[in-house]
Amino acid sequence: MKLSQQIKPISYLKAHAAEIFKELGQQREPLIITQNGEAKVVVQDIESYERTQETMALLKILALGMRQIEEGKVSSAEDVIRRLRDGHDAR
Repeated sequence: MKLSQQIKPISYLKAHAAEIFKELGQQREPLIITQNGEAKVVVQDIESYERTQETMALLKILALGMRQIEEGKVSSAEDVIRRLRDGHDAR
């Protein structure tokens, strides 16, 4: 569904809250709520929100890894394996 079809005024939210919650759970599409003609809030079902948060966390980890690569904070696979084996052998 197009995002433009998911825009409703706050009065619609107030009058149709139960219906909106049911639709959000089924359609998995966010709903944009406007106030005085301006977009103010995005409402979405909890599963979609959790997926979004997980995706954001993975993207942050990826960005951190890319930054570490750019800064030269990397080790070769051979070095990592050797350190792991040396640490395991020392125990």
